Amino acid sequence: MGKLENFLTGVKVLEEIESPFNGNLTVVKDFAWGTYIKGGGLTQSGGIMSSVWKSALKNLKKRKINFKKVLILGLGGGDVARMVSEFWSGSTITGVEIDQIMVDLGKKYLGLKENEVEIIIKDAAKFVKKKPKGKYDLVLIDLYVGDNVPEKINSPNFFKSVRKFLKKDGILVVNRVYYGLKRKIAEKTRQDLEKIFPKVETVFPEANIMFICSQVAD
Repeated sequence: MGKLENFLTGVKVLEEIESPFNGNLTVVKDFAWGTYIKGGGLTQSGGIMSSVWKSALKNLKKRKINFKKVLILGLGGGDVARMVSEFWSGSTITGVEIDQIMVDLGKKYLGLKENEVEIIIKDAAKFVKKKPKGKYDLVLIDLYVGDNVPEKINSPNFFKSVRKFLKKDGILVVNRVYYGLKRKIAEKTRQDLEKIFPKVETVFPEANIMFICSQVAD
């Protein structure tokens, strides 16, 4: 962006850095979306992604469930963890993130605080293979590299491993982009989840689809 365009649109680049996992990451601040982290041409944390996740979390809030223990696979810059804390104050949050640089940017720009979130720097696919030390009321999955979902975390085996981390009445929420050719991938995810969970509902925020998976059918 040129300086004039930045001035007219209210866009300011706060930092650019290379990540071994996400390539070029750019921290942007603008009038419309506030501060957010972009990578692979898409917003990864903050900005519009906060709006996307807020739609799903509001849906859960209406159910009057008190989520005391929450696991986030794909913590990113921590904006989803912040919203969980706002919706369910007092909840214990664990965030798994492969990219230390993304976490560092979250601490610097998005208000991510280690005293509020247990941060584990690890590949989510490896994390869910271990035996859970405890089980969670709510698991949120937001695992992307740019606009692509790695195959190893978009398989029935991965979702079955994640299910082991849920309590008997726990809920899983999976985020997928839902435009163009990405719809086919999202629909495969839906089919896989419907074979594993008794109930799968959908929320459509922005250009995404959120699958809300319940351990217990109504």
